[in-house]
Amino acid sequence: MIVRGRRSAADAWEDYARIGRWPTWSPQMTSVRASAERIAPGVTGVVRCGPLRLPFTITAVDEDAMTWSWRVLGVRMHHGVRATPSGCATTFDGPLPYLPVARIALRRLVSGHRQQPGDRLDG
Repeated sequence: MIVRGRRSAADAWEDYARIGRWPTWSPQMTSVRASAERIAPGVTGVVRCGPLRLPFTITAVDEDAMTWSWRVLGVRMHHGVRATPSGCATTFDGPLPYLPVARIALRRLVSGHRQQPGDRLDG
């Protein structure tokens, strides 16, 4: 899946790379705890999505290429950001059932939309 927006690739990448920022643009995430502030291979943590607590491990990061991969509950997902003439594009490779939720989050990432209190997918 590819999602495009007007935000700079560098800014979108920073919101991926800084783990604590994930809930600000990913409405399904209510909180995140991690062993480091920035994504890097081997970083582990827990993403909270409503009542669910999902353990994760970052498996690969290429800062220069702005790509990274992680495993959540044994499911591998791959993400990337690239510059475009009008802003940036994010790429996502992961399970088909997660695509609609991922699309909402990635639209926010590429637009710079920030989560507001009470602004969640479930309510």
